[in-house]
Amino acid sequence: MASESKRLIILALLANIAIAITKFIAAAFSRSAAMLAESFHSVADTGNQLFLLRGDAVSRYAANTTHPFGRGKAMYFWSFMVAVVLFVGGAVLSIWNGVQRVLHPGDHENEGLFFALAVLAISAVFEIGVALVPAIRQFNSLRGTKGAWRMIRETKDSALIIVIFEDSAAAVGLTFAAAGLILSEVTGSVVWDGAASILIGLLLAAVAFVIAREMQSLLVGESASRRDRTAIRLAILSVEEVHHVERLLTMQLSAHEILVTAEVAFDEGVDEVGAIEILESSIVNVCPDATRIFIEPVRR
Repeated sequence: MASESKRLIILALLANIAIAITKFIAAAFSRSAAMLAESFHSVADTGNQLFLLRGDAVSRYAANTTHPFGRGKAMYFWSFMVAVVLFVGGAVLSIWNGVQRVLHPGDHENEGLFFALAVLAISAVFEIGVALVPAIRQFNSLRGTKGAWRMIRETKDSALIIVIFEDSAAAVGLTFAAAGLILSEVTGSVVWDGAASILIGLLLAAVAFVIAREMQSLLVGESASRRDRTAIRLAILSVEEVHHVERLLTMQLSAHEILVTAEVAFDEGVDEVGAIEILESSIVNVCPDATRIFIEPVRR
Protein backbone atom coordinates (compact mmCIF):
# COMPACT_ATOMS: atom_id res chain seq x y z
CA MET A 1 0.00 0.00 0.00
CA ALA A 2 1.34 3.45 -0.86
CA SER A 3 2.06 5.64 2.17
CA GLU A 4 -0.54 8.18 1.02
CA SER A 5 -3.26 5.50 0.83
CA LYS A 6 -2.33 4.29 4.32
CA ARG A 7 -2.56 7.85 5.64
CA LEU A 8 -6.06 8.17 4.16
CA ILE A 9 -7.13 4.92 5.85
CA ILE A 10 -5.85 6.08 9.26
CA LEU A 11 -7.63 9.44 8.89
CA ALA A 12 -10.87 7.65 7.95
CA LEU A 13 -10.47 5.24 10.90
CA LEU A 14 -10.07 8.01 13.48
CA ALA A 15 -12.96 9.98 12.01
CA ASN A 16 -15.29 6.95 11.93
CA ILE A 17 -14.58 5.99 15.54
CA ALA A 18 -15.57 9.45 16.77
CA ILE A 19 -18.54 9.64 14.40
CA ALA A 20 -19.87 6.19 15.37
CA ILE A 21 -19.91 7.07 19.06
CA THR A 22 -21.77 10.34 18.54
CA LYS A 23 -24.24 8.73 16.13
CA PHE A 24 -25.17 6.03 18.66
CA ILE A 25 -25.73 8.71 21.29
CA ALA A 26 -27.89 10.70 18.86
CA ALA A 27 -29.80 7.53 17.88
CA ALA A 28 -30.55 6.85 21.55
CA PHE A 29 -31.91 10.37 22.07
CA SER A 30 -33.87 10.68 18.83
CA ARG A 31 -34.95 7.02 18.56
CA SER A 32 -34.42 7.38 14.82
CA ALA A 33 -34.09 4.28 12.62
CA ALA A 34 -32.14 6.29 10.04
CA MET A 35 -29.72 7.53 12.68
CA LEU A 36 -29.28 3.98 13.96
CA ALA A 37 -28.62 2.84 10.39
CA GLU A 38 -25.95 5.53 10.10
CA SER A 39 -24.47 4.27 13.37
CA PHE A 40 -24.25 0.75 11.92
CA HIS A 41 -22.69 2.29 8.82
CA SER A 42 -19.95 4.03 10.82
CA VAL A 43 -19.21 0.87 12.83
CA ALA A 44 -18.90 -1.09 9.59
CA ASP A 45 -16.59 1.57 8.16
CA THR A 46 -14.44 1.49 11.30
CA GLY A 47 -14.05 -2.29 11.02
CA ASN A 48 -13.24 -1.91 7.35
CA GLN A 49 -10.36 0.48 8.03
CA LEU A 50 -8.95 -2.10 10.47
CA PHE A 51 -9.30 -4.78 7.77
CA LEU A 52 -7.36 -2.63 5.31
CA LEU A 53 -4.58 -1.97 7.84
CA ARG A 54 -4.39 -5.71 8.53
CA GLY A 55 -4.21 -6.39 4.82
CA ASP A 56 -1.38 -3.89 4.47
CA ALA A 57 0.58 -5.56 7.28
CA VAL A 58 0.15 -9.10 5.90
CA SER A 59 0.95 -8.03 2.33
CA ARG A 60 4.38 -6.90 3.48
CA TYR A 61 5.44 -10.36 4.70
CA ALA A 62 8.53 -11.63 2.91
CA ALA A 63 8.28 -14.39 0.31
CA ASN A 64 8.93 -17.93 1.55
CA THR A 65 8.60 -21.52 0.35
CA THR A 66 4.82 -21.58 0.80
CA HIS A 67 4.33 -18.10 -0.68
CA PRO A 68 7.13 -17.74 -3.24
CA PHE A 69 5.66 -14.56 -4.74
CA GLY A 70 4.98 -12.93 -1.38
CA ARG A 71 1.56 -12.17 0.13
CA GLY A 72 0.60 -9.03 -1.74
CA LYS A 73 -2.81 -10.49 -2.60
CA ALA A 74 -3.67 -10.50 1.12
CA MET A 75 -4.63 -6.87 0.61
CA TYR A 76 -7.23 -7.92 -1.94
CA PHE A 77 -8.59 -10.60 0.40
CA TRP A 78 -9.08 -8.14 3.25
CA SER A 79 -10.54 -5.64 0.79
CA PHE A 80 -13.07 -8.32 -0.21
CA MET A 81 -13.89 -8.74 3.48
CA VAL A 82 -14.73 -5.03 3.52
CA ALA A 83 -17.51 -5.77 1.04
CA VAL A 84 -18.78 -8.60 3.27
CA VAL A 85 -18.88 -6.36 6.34
CA LEU A 86 -20.56 -3.53 4.44
CA PHE A 87 -23.27 -5.92 3.26
CA VAL A 88 -23.87 -7.89 6.47
CA GLY A 89 -22.92 -5.31 9.10
CA GLY A 90 -24.29 -2.30 7.27
CA ALA A 91 -26.80 -3.06 4.52
CA VAL A 92 -28.69 -5.96 6.08
CA LEU A 93 -29.00 -4.38 9.52
CA SER A 94 -30.05 -1.01 8.08
CA ILE A 95 -32.71 -2.53 5.80
CA TRP A 96 -34.07 -4.78 8.57
CA ASN A 97 -34.16 -1.87 11.00
CA GLY A 98 -35.93 0.33 8.45
CA VAL A 99 -38.50 -2.32 7.55
CA GLN A 100 -39.32 -2.80 11.23
CA ARG A 101 -39.77 0.94 11.61
CA VAL A 102 -42.14 1.08 8.62
CA LEU A 103 -44.17 -1.96 9.69
CA HIS A 104 -44.32 -0.94 13.35
CA PRO A 105 -44.09 2.86 13.37
CA GLY A 106 -45.43 3.47 16.85
CA ASP A 107 -45.87 7.03 18.10
CA HIS A 108 -43.91 9.88 16.57
CA GLU A 109 -41.40 11.36 18.99
CA ASN A 110 -39.22 14.36 18.24
CA GLU A 111 -36.84 14.07 21.20
CA GLY A 112 -33.27 14.85 20.29
CA LEU A 113 -34.12 15.94 16.73
CA PHE A 114 -31.87 18.98 16.67
CA PHE A 115 -29.09 17.09 18.42
CA ALA A 116 -29.35 14.34 15.81
CA LEU A 117 -29.24 16.85 12.95
CA ALA A 118 -26.23 18.56 14.53
CA VAL A 119 -24.45 15.20 14.76
CA LEU A 120 -25.20 14.53 11.09
CA ALA A 121 -23.83 17.95 10.13
CA ILE A 122 -20.62 17.41 12.12
CA SER A 123 -20.30 13.92 10.66
CA ALA A 124 -20.60 15.36 7.16
CA VAL A 125 -17.75 17.77 7.87
CA PHE A 126 -15.51 14.91 9.03
CA GLU A 127 -16.55 12.46 6.32
CA ILE A 128 -16.14 14.93 3.48
CA GLY A 129 -13.40 17.24 4.70
CA VAL A 130 -11.16 14.81 6.57
CA ALA A 131 -11.51 11.64 4.48
CA LEU A 132 -13.28 12.08 1.15
CA VAL A 133 -11.67 15.27 -0.20
CA PRO A 134 -8.05 14.07 0.34
CA ALA A 135 -8.95 10.70 -1.22
CA ILE A 136 -10.48 12.37 -4.28
CA ARG A 137 -7.41 14.58 -4.66
CA GLN A 138 -5.13 11.55 -4.68
CA PHE A 139 -7.47 9.72 -7.04
CA ASN A 140 -7.51 12.64 -9.49
CA SER A 141 -3.73 12.99 -9.38
CA LEU A 142 -3.36 9.32 -10.32
CA ARG A 143 -6.01 9.11 -13.02
CA GLY A 144 -4.74 12.05 -15.07
CA THR A 145 -6.90 12.32 -18.20
CA LYS A 146 -8.68 9.01 -17.64
CA GLY A 147 -12.38 8.96 -16.90
CA ALA A 148 -13.29 8.34 -13.26
CA TRP A 149 -15.08 5.03 -13.92
CA ARG A 150 -12.26 3.78 -16.15
CA MET A 151 -9.77 4.60 -13.40
CA ILE A 152 -11.88 2.69 -10.87
CA ARG A 153 -11.94 -0.35 -13.15
CA GLU A 154 -8.22 -0.24 -13.95
CA THR A 155 -6.59 0.80 -10.67
CA LYS A 156 -4.96 -1.89 -8.55
CA ASP A 157 -4.93 0.21 -5.36
CA SER A 158 -7.87 -1.34 -3.52
CA ALA A 159 -7.39 0.83 -0.43
CA LEU A 160 -7.85 4.08 -2.33
CA ILE A 161 -10.97 2.83 -4.13
CA ILE A 162 -12.55 1.57 -0.90
CA VAL A 163 -11.94 4.84 0.95
CA ILE A 164 -13.55 6.79 -1.92
CA PHE A 165 -16.57 4.47 -2.16
CA GLU A 166 -17.08 4.28 1.61
CA ASP A 167 -16.84 8.00 2.23
CA SER A 168 -18.99 8.84 -0.81
CA ALA A 169 -21.62 6.41 0.47
CA ALA A 170 -21.30 7.96 3.93
CA ALA A 171 -21.95 11.46 2.56
CA VAL A 172 -25.04 10.29 0.65
CA GLY A 173 -26.22 8.25 3.66
CA LEU A 174 -26.01 11.30 5.90
CA THR A 175 -28.25 13.13 3.44
CA PHE A 176 -30.79 10.29 3.52
CA ALA A 177 -30.76 10.24 7.32
CA ALA A 178 -31.23 14.01 7.61
CA ALA A 179 -34.07 13.94 5.06
CA GLY A 180 -35.76 11.10 6.94
CA LEU A 181 -35.57 12.95 10.25
CA ILE A 182 -36.87 16.21 8.81
CA LEU A 183 -39.71 14.60 6.84
CA SER A 184 -40.77 12.60 9.90
CA GLU A 185 -40.88 15.80 11.92
CA VAL A 186 -42.81 17.73 9.25
CA THR A 187 -45.34 14.99 8.47
CA GLY A 188 -45.57 13.48 11.93
CA SER A 189 -44.97 10.01 10.43
CA VAL A 190 -41.92 7.91 11.29
CA VAL A 191 -42.41 5.95 8.07
CA TRP A 192 -40.09 8.47 6.42
CA ASP A 193 -37.46 7.67 9.01
CA GLY A 194 -37.78 3.97 8.27
CA ALA A 195 -37.65 4.62 4.52
CA ALA A 196 -34.40 6.55 4.98
CA SER A 197 -32.92 3.59 6.86
CA ILE A 198 -33.91 1.26 4.00
CA LEU A 199 -32.33 3.61 1.43
CA ILE A 200 -29.10 3.70 3.44
CA GLY A 201 -29.08 -0.10 3.49
CA LEU A 202 -29.65 -0.33 -0.27
CA LEU A 203 -26.86 2.18 -0.84
CA LEU A 204 -24.44 0.10 1.24
CA ALA A 205 -25.48 -3.06 -0.59
CA ALA A 206 -24.71 -1.40 -3.93
CA VAL A 207 -21.29 -0.24 -2.74
CA ALA A 208 -20.54 -3.70 -1.33
CA PHE A 209 -21.43 -5.28 -4.68
CA VAL A 210 -19.09 -2.99 -6.66
CA ILE A 211 -16.20 -3.51 -4.24
CA ALA A 212 -16.71 -7.29 -4.18
CA ARG A 213 -16.75 -7.47 -7.97
CA GLU A 214 -13.52 -5.50 -8.33
CA MET A 215 -11.72 -7.42 -5.60
CA GLN A 216 -12.87 -10.78 -6.97
CA SER A 217 -11.18 -9.98 -10.28
CA LEU A 218 -7.91 -9.07 -8.56
CA LEU A 219 -8.02 -12.09 -6.25
CA VAL A 220 -8.35 -14.64 -9.06
CA GLY A 221 -5.41 -13.26 -11.03
CA GLU A 222 -6.13 -10.05 -12.94
CA SER A 223 -3.48 -8.96 -15.41
CA ALA A 224 -1.54 -5.72 -15.17
CA SER A 225 -3.17 -2.65 -16.70
CA ARG A 226 -3.21 -2.22 -20.46
CA ARG A 227 -0.77 0.67 -20.13
CA ASP A 228 1.72 -1.46 -18.19
CA ARG A 229 1.36 -4.40 -20.57
CA THR A 230 1.99 -2.17 -23.58
CA ALA A 231 4.98 -0.53 -21.91
CA ILE A 232 6.50 -3.92 -21.05
CA ARG A 233 6.02 -5.26 -24.58
CA LEU A 234 7.60 -2.15 -26.13
CA ALA A 235 10.48 -2.36 -23.66
CA ILE A 236 11.17 -5.94 -24.72
CA LEU A 237 10.99 -5.12 -28.43
CA SER A 238 13.28 -2.12 -27.96
CA VAL A 239 16.17 -4.46 -27.07
CA GLU A 240 18.28 -4.92 -30.19
CA GLU A 241 18.85 -8.64 -29.69
CA VAL A 242 15.10 -9.44 -29.62
CA HIS A 243 13.50 -10.76 -32.81
CA HIS A 244 9.91 -10.92 -31.53
CA VAL A 245 7.76 -11.62 -28.47
CA GLU A 246 6.08 -15.01 -28.67
CA ARG A 247 3.89 -14.57 -25.58
CA LEU A 248 3.59 -12.05 -22.74
CA LEU A 249 1.67 -12.82 -19.54
CA THR A 250 1.27 -10.59 -16.49
CA MET A 251 -0.51 -10.84 -13.15
CA GLN A 252 -1.08 -8.21 -10.50
CA LEU A 253 0.38 -9.45 -7.20
CA SER A 254 -0.46 -6.29 -5.26
CA ALA A 255 -1.04 -2.63 -5.92
CA HIS A 256 2.65 -2.15 -6.74
CA GLU A 257 3.84 -5.64 -7.65
CA ILE A 258 3.50 -7.28 -11.06
CA LEU A 259 4.50 -10.77 -12.15
CA VAL A 260 5.83 -10.78 -15.74
CA THR A 261 6.50 -13.89 -17.82
CA ALA A 262 7.51 -13.67 -21.47
CA GLU A 263 8.52 -16.07 -24.22
CA VAL A 264 11.00 -14.19 -26.36
CA ALA A 265 12.72 -15.14 -29.62
CA PHE A 266 16.25 -13.77 -29.98
CA ASP A 267 18.30 -13.23 -33.09
CA GLU A 268 20.65 -16.06 -34.02
CA GLY A 269 24.00 -16.11 -32.31
CA VAL A 270 22.89 -13.84 -29.46
CA ASP A 271 24.17 -14.42 -25.92
CA GLU A 272 20.78 -15.19 -24.40
CA VAL A 273 21.90 -14.88 -20.77
CA GLY A 274 23.27 -11.40 -21.33
CA ALA A 275 20.25 -10.42 -23.45
CA ILE A 276 17.85 -11.55 -20.72
CA GLU A 277 19.64 -9.36 -18.18
CA ILE A 278 19.27 -6.39 -20.53
CA LEU A 279 15.58 -7.26 -21.02
CA GLU A 280 14.88 -7.36 -17.28
CA SER A 281 16.56 -3.99 -16.80
CA SER A 282 14.60 -2.52 -19.70
CA ILE A 283 11.29 -3.77 -18.28
CA VAL A 284 11.99 -2.38 -14.80
CA ASN A 285 12.92 1.00 -16.29
CA VAL A 286 9.47 1.43 -17.87
CA CYS A 287 7.50 -0.46 -15.20
CA PRO A 288 9.07 -0.28 -11.72
CA ASP A 289 6.17 -2.37 -10.35
CA ALA A 290 7.46 -5.40 -12.32
CA THR A 291 9.04 -7.13 -9.33
CA ARG A 292 8.96 -10.72 -10.63
CA ILE A 293 10.27 -11.16 -14.17
CA PHE A 294 10.76 -14.49 -15.96
CA ILE A 295 12.05 -14.56 -19.54
CA GLU A 296 12.01 -17.82 -21.49
CA PRO A 297 13.95 -17.94 -24.78
CA VAL A 298 12.17 -19.72 -27.61
CA ARG A 299 13.39 -20.90 -30.98
CA ARG A 300 12.53 -18.78 -34.02
